[in-house]
Amino acid sequence: MSTVRGDSVRAPRLRRLPLHAGAALTVLVCLFPVYWMITTALKPSRDIQSSDPQLVPHSWTLEHFRTAVDAPGFGQFWRNSLLVTAGAVLLSLVVALAAAFAVARLRWRGRRQFVLAVFIAQMAPWESLIIPVYIIARDTGMLDRLTTLTLVYFMITLPFTVIVLRGFIATIPPELEEAAQVDGCTRLGAFRRVALPLLAPGLMATSLFGFITAWNEFAYANFLIIKNQDQRTLPVWLSSFQNTFGTDWGATMAASTLFALPALAVFLLLQRHVTSGLATGAVKG
Repeated sequence: MSTVRGDSVRAPRLRRLPLHAGAALTVLVCLFPVYWMITTALKPSRDIQSSDPQLVPHSWTLEHFRTAVDAPGFGQFWRNSLLVTAGAVLLSLVVALAAAFAVARLRWRGRRQFVLAVFIAQMAPWESLIIPVYIIARDTGMLDRLTTLTLVYFMITLPFTVIVLRGFIATIPPELEEAAQVDGCTRLGAFRRVALPLLAPGLMATSLFGFITAWNEFAYANFLIIKNQDQRTLPVWLSSFQNTFGTDWGATMAASTLFALPALAVFLLLQRHVTSGLATGAVKG
């Protein structure tokens, strides 16, 4: 009897073994570029250029990180990226929250067409808009300004934020807000006191998406900031390690590691809410 039970327990485990092996292989493939970036940043220059690459460096150095930190504009570009990213995320959350509430809670003519337009905007490739955005910024005198980058990143992240928050608001029973209104709250006050605290996972998920999108974006920052080099952001700064003599791979990898740390820190802080926020927002509404 015990043998039969043991076989019945082992059978599901054996069936899951290929799935676990595939998951482990996927994780290794995804993490290997990150591992190679970090180890390259810590290798001496002679080992980076060696014809016999080593998975585990025999010697370590922090010289490349010192080169990256001492590079011209390091602190300025960090400040620019933080300002642009924070501004775009905050604007996107405020506008998308109002739009998502109107779509999820109110009934008005053109609501479905509006939602369809938001989905179409989300599916449109950002790169296809570079030339129109550049022409508009040039004709309105908005080139070489961080404000322009902030508005562009706000435009890029807004459709996704509206879609996720709309689905998340739809999961909150409207009876909770109606009960608060019976107790004397206005419609806006009921939403702020009752529904808004329950939206924390959705807000965290969309904030993470907006942060990573704006933090990593290169094309618009390279096209819209041309003359005023002090207004450029970190992704453009990374290209400064390439010159007529070649690419300083050690400094480039060290700078890339430093560049990835804020996004990693934000993800670790918010990852507890990200899965539930995305899942709930995706299946409702």
